[in-house]
Amino acid sequence: MTYGQIARMLGGRYSARLVGFAMSSCPVHLPAHRVINRKGEMAGGLIFGGAEAQRALLVAEGVPFLMDGRVDLARARHTPSQNANSFCSG
Repeated sequence: MTYGQIARMLGGRYSARLVGFAMSSCPVHLPAHRVINRKGEMAGGLIFGGAEAQRALLVAEGVPFLMDGRVDLARARHTPSQNANSFCSG
């Protein structure tokens, strides 16, 4: 998913940056490395040990990448069900 997708699911259409800020304090056991920016670029910064570490985690999970190093959003973007509340309550 992208930061913007999560922001929209939470009702804040223009708060993708706030989602990123909140994720900077995510517990280690959450798969936050799966969240990328709207262009398909790594945006994990120091949370995962940098962009290369984030990419390595995604590659290990079989996430497809484009030749330029971005995630292939057409093939890999998570599209949650119509019920966004299941995302927030789970």
